Amino acid sequence: MIRTPLRPLARILEARSRGENPDAIERENIRLRHEEMRDRARRRAEGRLLVLAAVFFAAFTVVGGRMAVLASSEPAEPVTSVAGAKIFAQRADIVDREGRILATNFDTHSLYAQPPQMIDPIDAADKLVEIFPDLERERLVKDFTGKRKFLWIKKKLSPEQKQAVHDIGEPGLLFGPREMRLYPNGRLASHVLGGASFGREGVHAAEVVGVAGIERYLDDRLRDPARAHEPLTLSLDLSVQAALERVLHGGMKIMNAKGAAGILMEVETGEVVAVASLPDFDPNDRPAPPTQGSPSDSPIFNRAVQGVYELGSTFKIFAVAQAVELGLVNPETMINTKSPMQWGKFRIRDFHNYGPELSVSKVIIKSSNVGTARIAMQIGGKRQREFLEQLGFTTAVPLEITEASGSTPLLPRNWSELSTMTISYGHGLSVSPLHLAAGYATIANGGRRVTPTLLHGEARAPGPRVMSEATAGAMRRMLRQVVSEGTASLGEVPGYAVGGKTGTADKPKERGGGYHKDKVIATFASMFPAHDPKYVLVVTLDEPVETSGSEPRRTAGWTAVPVAAEIIRRVGPLLGLRPEIEPGNLAAIRQTSN
Repeated sequence: MIRTPLRPLARILEARSRGENPDAIERENIRLRHEEMRDRARRRAEGRLLVLAAVFFAAFTVVGGRMAVLASSEPAEPVTSVAGAKIFAQRADIVDREGRILATNFDTHSLYAQPPQMIDPIDAADKLVEIFPDLERERLVKDFTGKRKFLWIKKKLSPEQKQAVHDIGEPGLLFGPREMRLYPNGRLASHVLGGASFGREGVHAAEVVGVAGIERYLDDRLRDPARAHEPLTLSLDLSVQAALERVLHGGMKIMNAKGAAGILMEVETGEVVAVASLPDFDPNDRPAPPTQGSPSDSPIFNRAVQGVYELGSTFKIFAVAQAVELGLVNPETMINTKSPMQWGKFRIRDFHNYGPELSVSKVIIKSSNVGTARIAMQIGGKRQREFLEQLGFTTAVPLEITEASGSTPLLPRNWSELSTMTISYGHGLSVSPLHLAAGYATIANGGRRVTPTLLHGEARAPGPRVMSEATAGAMRRMLRQVVSEGTASLGEVPGYAVGGKTGTADKPKERGGGYHKDKVIATFASMFPAHDPKYVLVVTLDEPVETSGSEPRRTAGWTAVPVAAEIIRRVGPLLGLRPEIEPGNLAAIRQTSN
């Protein structure tokens, strides 16, 4: 700032020449300078007041607006989420391969209370307990008459319950809209669907999230707002699933089994048409996980996937298939079956004495442990493990349910020569029934590895070849003979040419090591029609005992096989398979006339 001199020399000299007083010029300049300073200070003060007024106006506007919003809104419990994040309640339906509903959404209401608005809290508590017997009256009275401003009473109400609460006429009892997950078929396919529950919640909306099964595994897909209108189509067939579960449940009761599992799979695509684990549960009211005891005792335990067992003689066909594929044997090669077979201090025995030798085919038909062990010795442990890896028996099955992560096989720590022999007939290696179904599907489809799936119609490339079509065909003929003349004779279903293999494995003790003497896992792995397989069926019973005879029988031929046969008899027509005459052996047909 340039300041004007108080006594400018030019004006002073000019005033003196005219006889004027020079001091008057100084006094006038002082006056003007003071006026200028006052004006500048006034403008500065006015600016500060204007800024301060604007700040106060903005602050009061924000506070007033927030108060207005709070005054016009209803209270809600705090949720762990980003402030202002919108709750997406919509969830896609789940349907079977025919478009029939397996899981859908249902509009309902929640019930909450605002105690300050209640007129008669004691009477309201008494009437709520009458409507909901699971509520505690003392707790409600304490909450209604205390300092609480808000509390949930019920997260889901039926229409009848809502009307009953409405009839109480208490203004402090309020309803909030809800979209809940509904499973209209109850227990059907419960282990596949798993269940759902509420995630983030507000008074006017709640987020539905999967808690188990495919609901949890594909939770992001089902909650995607862009695909909410597009149902998730599963490979299951509702009619076939119902038939399989009904027969399996009846078989479990008749055979006095502790539990059961059943898997029906397409051999070409790996699509699971039906899968069941018993006992089961209702996903509309999913039970809590067990806190004590064995996990397998809980109904939410999925025996078909999580149940990792030694599956016994069902494994023998893989040892023979590998030996044939390697050119070590053929179906007619004679194998030493003299029992017992000594290996160090261990002895391998057969269930019956089959004589000094059997052909490879008879080893499967008669189910000789000794014969299979001798074949495995020719293969060797290294090649055996590589072959089982190719079949998928060393890793968890990548099925589209969360429980599949628990299907990791139990492998021997040291794959010794003894392990090679015992694994060949299904001991020393534990896998799930789903692993077994995939392995048998590989044989059934001509030798290409199968990866099980619960999704229908997905484009999939053929799996890698594990064995030649010739080897797979030879194995199918052996499996057919097991049913027609071997240990699975009760599995014959006229018109469907069933082929399969039985397996009876002693059940290991949960503590202390060793095996139970009177508890087994009985399994029948089958395919039909054996000459042109379309489906694989695996049935496993946990601790079965067949008591129709004079002595209890536990082997798979008496327990799992008849149950599987009845399932095939029921589901065959549902699958569109007509009973047909099995093709004969063309080599045995001779022309008798021209």
